[in-house]
Amino acid sequence: MKLVVPALDYIDGYKDALQRGWSPDNVRLELAAREELAKIAADPAAFVASLDDPEAKAGPVTLGDGSKVPRLPGYRRWMWDGEFCGSIGFRWQKGTSALPSYVLGHIGYAVVPWKRRLGYATRALALLLDDARREGLDHVSLTTDPDNEPSQRVILANGGTLHERFNAGPVYGDTDHLRFIIRL
Repeated sequence: MKLVVPALDYIDGYKDALQRGWSPDNVRLELAAREELAKIAADPAAFVASLDDPEAKAGPVTLGDGSKVPRLPGYRRWMWDGEFCGSIGFRWQKGTSALPSYVLGHIGYAVVPWKRRLGYATRALALLLDDARREGLDHVSLTTDPDNEPSQRVILANGGTLHERFNAGPVYGDTDHLRFIIRL
């Protein structure tokens, strides 16, 4: 498995995963999948380009409660083993490892159900940590639901340690999360 920059060459596999019920967003799930399918249908090239924004040029982000917040530099990479396997995203603030309160973590990932338990998330996270080091971060934070043991194993396998249990607040459904830190 390797990470690839999203491109039109890979879009059919991504679209198929969305149509089969997978979502790259573990908070907004089906709604996010439908929105991405609509963007792909409207302009596939613009959609692919939107996934790579290391300069945060795309403008503000609208949160689940409707509030608008500044976009952070970031991008997604797709997991690929000859076909689409999942997505991993990385966001950061230039010059610091700190994140604004509305961002739960630096890295988020989702593997399609038919490719789980193959070590792809563990490998994808390991590969992305090199990018975080190149950005000068001294650590990254990742969050999971307390019952998401597979994701916790991925983080622990990459050197993560449990930092805290916290309530994510109303924008994220007032649910408890676990925050892990990976020192770089």
